[in-house]
Amino acid sequence: MINLYDGGAYLVNGTEIVADGAGAAAELKAKTGKDIAKDAAAKGTMAYRILEEHNTSGNMEKLKIKFDKLTSHDITFVGIIQTARASGLEKFPVPYVLTNCHNSLCAVGGTINEDDHMFGLTCAKKYGGVYVPPHQAVIHQYAREMLAGGGRMILGSDSHTRYGALGTMAMGEGGPELVKQLLNQTYDIHMPEIVGVYLTGEPIKGVGPQDVALAIIGAVFGNGYVKNKVMEFVGPGVASLSADFRIGIDVMTTETTCLSSIWKTDREIEEFYEIHGRKEEYKELNPSDVAYYDGMITVDLGSIKPMIAMPFHPSNTYTIKELNANLEDILDDVEKKAAVSLDGAVDFTLKDKVRNGKFYVDQGIIAGCAGGGFENICAAADILKGSYIGADGFTLSVYPASMPVYMELIKNGCAAALMETGAVLKTAFCGPCFGAGDTPANNAFSIRHSTRNFPNREGSKLQNGQISSVALMDARSIAATSANKGVLTPATDFDGNIGKYKYHFDSNIYANRVFDSKGAADPSVEIQFGPNIKDWPNMCELPENLVLQMVSEIHDPVTTTDELIPSGETSSYRSNPLGLAEFTLSRKDPAYVGRAKNIQEAQKAVMEGKCPLEVKPELKPVMETIHKTYPEVGEGNVGFGSTIFAVKPGDGSAREQAASCQKVLGGWANIANEYATKRYRSNLINWGMLPFVIDGDDKQLPFENLDYLFLPDIRRAVEEKADHIRAYVVKEGEMKEFSLSLGELTDEERQIILKGCLINYNRVS
Repeated sequence: MINLYDGGAYLVNGTEIVADGAGAAAELKAKTGKDIAKDAAAKGTMAYRILEEHNTSGNMEKLKIKFDKLTSHDITFVGIIQTARASGLEKFPVPYVLTNCHNSLCAVGGTINEDDHMFGLTCAKKYGGVYVPPHQAVIHQYAREMLAGGGRMILGSDSHTRYGALGTMAMGEGGPELVKQLLNQTYDIHMPEIVGVYLTGEPIKGVGPQDVALAIIGAVFGNGYVKNKVMEFVGPGVASLSADFRIGIDVMTTETTCLSSIWKTDREIEEFYEIHGRKEEYKELNPSDVAYYDGMITVDLGSIKPMIAMPFHPSNTYTIKELNANLEDILDDVEKKAAVSLDGAVDFTLKDKVRNGKFYVDQGIIAGCAGGGFENICAAADILKGSYIGADGFTLSVYPASMPVYMELIKNGCAAALMETGAVLKTAFCGPCFGAGDTPANNAFSIRHSTRNFPNREGSKLQNGQISSVALMDARSIAATSANKGVLTPATDFDGNIGKYKYHFDSNIYANRVFDSKGAADPSVEIQFGPNIKDWPNMCELPENLVLQMVSEIHDPVTTTDELIPSGETSSYRSNPLGLAEFTLSRKDPAYVGRAKNIQEAQKAVMEGKCPLEVKPELKPVMETIHKTYPEVGEGNVGFGSTIFAVKPGDGSAREQAASCQKVLGGWANIANEYATKRYRSNLINWGMLPFVIDGDDKQLPFENLDYLFLPDIRRAVEEKADHIRAYVVKEGEMKEFSLSLGELTDEERQIILKGCLINYNRVS
């Protein structure tokens, strides 16, 4: 089904793979008649050429990328613009689209969501942007319909910013990376490795894009095969897939932890641009006659079966047939994994969903950037036609990804067909994906064609004793299960016809409703603020020395950004840095906020010119112990704050708040065995936090929770690019030395850390 090469591979004429190795040179010469140099062949990928066209450094090993367009939604754009404003923003220098698909429901916190929307509209007018009102389109569907272009690059502040199927290299990053673009700075990375994804065959009836995506995610996530790399989709199998099908696979590449994606393009994609009235944006993309890839994944599309990703990760994959045949064993394994994720906070079982040997689910959702596409919903309508979901507890909700998609479903009858079954059609809204809509009942099990199924991401709250869970599936199998009144059923069991529907895009929907400045800024416009929209608090530079308290230890194999800062109703507070910070780690370590604030009082005293030891007398023995070895450390050269340890933090969302909330509560660092994603590490750096790495077994760390750590000469270590950072555990009158490292940092990243945060780095005095 899916095979991973142990090393690199060459692709010849787009159809033949030659594994890198001792005999590769001879085999390549036999096929091409030429001697092929690996370095030259590495420049033959589509990704290399696009990156080269957008690189401003003149050095293809160390890239400085300028993007063509930017996009954000209403969870992130307020903070981004506020940060840029504090740094002197006068005009959006590139097209910047502000969508409103996350905080669309104005039911939590009074006026604060709609206040954010009005902030966005007035900023689009003032700085020359585009504003997409709530319920018009989810962020990524609008980008596909109106922003993508062949050979272009787009940066978004949502992790699922992926438009590779349309020939656009797109990346999802934390807000500060967009701030840099707004300030005419660059996105700085090493040249990423590029992994080929070679598709053959064609999917069988009943298999959809989510099935293919989950199969790939299951094969590559655990071993990090594509982590921080670019996935390049090639091979004859691409031609067998519609544009919608390719888009559905592509958006899920985020869950592999890859950096970005790109696909070869053809007449199918050219037609997509023509349908959307933008045929000039199409560009044919293919790898060169010989292209070298740092890894190769082969996928036989015809062998993919309907898949399910069980709680609590998109990589926890099985075929639906396999699950149904081994319910007790697989459910037992899922429950054991859940016990680790949930820390035993609540009782969790799925075995009670098994009745008479069949697995019953409670809810179906087809939604958002992954599931809400035209073809997915049409296929679901065909499978459900003539069936009824029943009058019991099972429910089905369908969210088209944009109003143009919704209108076409109304015109072709698929919307009516779905409604007749008992399904509910809702507007373009990302809520179900992150816990702000269709939260299941306690202990319920939801199957969703959406992007993630992390713990409590669907909206339940561990701290209130609630737990429900999500499995990811394709819309087709969700429809088959719905037709079977909640009995888990693969779509391959459906023996009816799944039609092919022609799509017509009505541009008037956007023309009549979306504000587009056409790039013209109007400085006379007054920004409309709401009472919840707050400026960032003052943040100081990195001190010469640091005393940190370890205020949370997390030993899960992976820690998601949802666990660092919960999604759901907390999203409404994302325009209020201090208000949102109150939710930090609330579902993972409820004591964190109080502990972080406690040690932060010492730093506040320093910044106010007071004696920190008088404010926090418990620090006196700590400083006395430090003074035995470092008598010069004291007033004017030492700072105080908090840090956390996690084995592998930062999987999932691009949300910068996973880092900024720690920062505004006095956080100076994270300590980890490794970071799950580049974007989380970048968020730490941009908020002036030290992204420490510590080697060894996380069960035998030199420190314990609530210990004090001392980092002497930390500022000098950052300035001088020290390979190893000396640190001490200060405990019971003694100091125990250990070593940390920061990994590679660019000169700009070092300056951001030294200044205390990106705002300080760019601040206009």
